[in-house]
Amino acid sequence: MTIEAIQEEIIDEFAMFDDWMQRYEYMIELGKSLPLIETQYKTDDNIIKGCQSRVWVHAELNNGKLVFTADSDAIITKGIIAILIRAFSNQRPQDIIEADTDFIDEIGLKEHLSPTRANGLVSMVKQLKLYAIAYQTQLN
Repeated sequence: MTIEAIQEEIIDEFAMFDDWMQRYEYMIELGKSLPLIETQYKTDDNIIKGCQSRVWVHAELNNGKLVFTADSDAIITKGIIAILIRAFSNQRPQDIIEADTDFIDEIGLKEHLSPTRANGLVSMVKQLKLYAIAYQTQLN
């Protein structure tokens, strides 16, 4: 599936919920299904800077596609990174670099987060794109 198709799926899923309490609960459920980072990668090097909670992300290239795993010590943050990983994992680095992130605004995520969590969200997106740039450079 393309990044855009996955993002559309996420938008449709969030549209099914009437209020933000239900959406938060859904994010918590998504966090529970997150592909967890292996303990060996839970290092300071893999912590996303700019997040209030601790969020670790690991990326590796597998058959030309970037595969992300992650974890967080905060349940809502774990849900946020799960959404991002769902959209960007198993995609070509170039596609991640070029991907739009408007779906985050469309589901209303940024406006319903505290300012520190919203900043963390921006940092997460930035880090995933930086991984994609680094791996794309290796491919060239």
